[in-house]
Amino acid sequence: MTAYLIRRLWQMVPTLLGVVLLVFFLFKWFGSDPAEILGGLSATQEQIDAIRDQLGLNKPVWEQLWIFIKQIATFNWGKSWATNEAVSSLFASRMPATLTVMVPLLFLEVLLAVPFAMAVAYVRGSLIDRSVMIVTTVMVSISLLVYVIVGQYLFAFRLGLFPVQGWTDSFWTNLTVYAPLPVLLAVFVALAPQTRLYRSFFLDEIGHDYVRTARAKGLDEKTILFKHVLRNALIPIMTNISVLLPGVFVGSFLLEVFFSIPGLGREIVLAVNRSDYPVIQAFAIYLSVITMVVNLVTDILYKLVDPRVVLK
Repeated sequence: MTAYLIRRLWQMVPTLLGVVLLVFFLFKWFGSDPAEILGGLSATQEQIDAIRDQLGLNKPVWEQLWIFIKQIATFNWGKSWATNEAVSSLFASRMPATLTVMVPLLFLEVLLAVPFAMAVAYVRGSLIDRSVMIVTTVMVSISLLVYVIVGQYLFAFRLGLFPVQGWTDSFWTNLTVYAPLPVLLAVFVALAPQTRLYRSFFLDEIGHDYVRTARAKGLDEKTILFKHVLRNALIPIMTNISVLLPGVFVGSFLLEVFFSIPGLGREIVLAVNRSDYPVIQAFAIYLSVITMVVNLVTDILYKLVDPRVVLK
């Protein structure tokens, strides 16, 4: 296990270096001139040249790349061009709002989708199974924007159960007052594709020989599902969850925009609209690191769930 961890951590180095080079040269060659963005439309050529000098854009490319690598290593990305706020401070202040919404969302999504999918797999081929598949197909075909609009109108305007928008400095108030509506809507939207996906995982396991052997030994269907099928289906389920986990740190862009949640997702949208390069670059690098760490943790969990898995 130790050798595997060291090898995987070492493999992250060239991967991260590739991401760093990609992000740097994409912004260097294909992005707009940062000096012109900061100077604005009314800036003179002398002002633009002064900004280029201040940002170090007149230095050789290798020097600019070295400065970029040092920013990553020291977590010092400078200040946002739009708000003049330190990028590290901006991320730290926006992350709590994102986690307040996304952690309950991911938890409820997995907690509900797995038993729903197992229940549908249990009655496979029946009228209930076909009906659930039809309903989930219709739900998947509808945009999240429709759910947000209808949910705000029904639960906020008509029934008055939740506020439409808002956020405070109190974690408990946010969690109990402002977060429930976006969380419930997002869970409702996510249940359809996740139920369909997890159902396919369970049905795939049910078709294996060990299930037929268990039936031949006289085990009932519920015992087979909970004791054998669920454990073997956890591997692909965990893989899917590992894909969803980085989104916890990013947040749902649409949710944060439409519910005015001051989270990281909305901040990234604003940064893109403002061409705020330091924020976008920091986000791209951090997200790649989070994704690599999540993948590593998931691979280790495979071994804990199924001892037959060999980490090489």
